[in-house]
Amino acid sequence: MSAGEAYIQIAELEIEPMHLESYSAALRAQIDAAIRLEEGVLTLQAVAAKDDPTHITVFEIYRDIDTYRAHLEAPHFKAYKATVEPMVKSLKLMQKVPVALGSKAG
Repeated sequence: MSAGEAYIQIAELEIEPMHLESYSAALRAQIDAAIRLEEGVLTLQAVAAKDDPTHITVFEIYRDIDTYRAHLEAPHFKAYKATVEPMVKSLKLMQKVPVALGSKAG
């Protein structure tokens, strides 16, 4: 990865069913804080599998690797991780590279 290149990642999570509502609330709060407080956090989008809402995918785009590293150290992210750790059954992080990205502000 070259300096200044966007850092893109997909996180695949499986949440304990009994914690799904609490996890979803914590995730929404974390995303809201990151978008509001961290200039280099460009996109955080979370979706659940239609047939199994305990399988959540988060699409993340950061300005660069340094922004991502700073995000991991942000107080709100650390609080989120501590809160949800017992709720997460599995977590898989996959770094990606852009092919074609598009969005429309709504």
